[in-house]
Amino acid sequence: MKMKKLCKKTAYGLFLAAVFLIMMTPIYYLLVTTFKTPAEAAASPLGFPVHFTFDNYRKALEAMGYGTALKNNLIIAIFSVALLIIFASMAAYVVARSRRKIFRIMNAVFMVGLIIPFQISIIPLYKMLAAAKLMNTHAGVILVDVFCINLPLSLFLMRGFISTVPAELEEAALIDGSGIFQCFWRIIFPLLKPIISTVAILDMLAIWNDFMTPLLLLQSSEKQVLLQQVYKNVGPFSTNWTSFFPMLVMATLPLVLFYLIMQKQIIEGVVPGAVKG
Repeated sequence: MKMKKLCKKTAYGLFLAAVFLIMMTPIYYLLVTTFKTPAEAAASPLGFPVHFTFDNYRKALEAMGYGTALKNNLIIAIFSVALLIIFASMAAYVVARSRRKIFRIMNAVFMVGLIIPFQISIIPLYKMLAAAKLMNTHAGVILVDVFCINLPLSLFLMRGFISTVPAELEEAALIDGSGIFQCFWRIIFPLLKPIISTVAILDMLAIWNDFMTPLLLLQSSEKQVLLQQVYKNVGPFSTNWTSFFPMLVMATLPLVLFYLIMQKQIIEGVVPGAVKG
């Protein structure tokens, strides 16, 4: 029996090691190519670079206009996440606590947004933003990211977490004379710190990696985000991978650092809402 268990553990370990190698191979290929010359990358795609060169990163920074594109990304992401936290928390509180039929209908409408992709509404959305003079503006991208893409999931997660907060806390505050807004902002909202961190991380990931919305709405080069700058350097017939891969690394590096710092908050926010929601 011991030998049988040992064989199972060994086979399982080998399987996990194989899966790990398969998943890490594209990342390894991406990183090592950024330090190669074009000739070396073509001769040995998976080989370790013989002569390390950082010229590819220097050229990528210049070609992308990295500083301006990074600033645009930060503006869109920070404002979008802030608005999502405010609107999603207030809407989730009403939906979780109220027993009125209209709020149950409102919750169902929001949940439909988790099923239907927003891409089917691109044409009417484009016309509406053009009529509102929001084309080629960061405000237009922020509104789409908040209300058309990420609000349903944020509301769903926050509603599940709020349902774990004891209603007696609010009842005591209301008896003491607090209004609904005071009760929410002074009592409920501070208790939402774990789920707010989770929503902020997930929304930041989604907004930072959103390529379609900026591509649809932003035409001026000085207003474009990192992924648009990366896409502009893809040739119509061929692509210099030693120049393209450093752009991908530079575009995703801020998001990777953000995730590594905040990853523990995801479990703290998701688990309570999953256990009772």
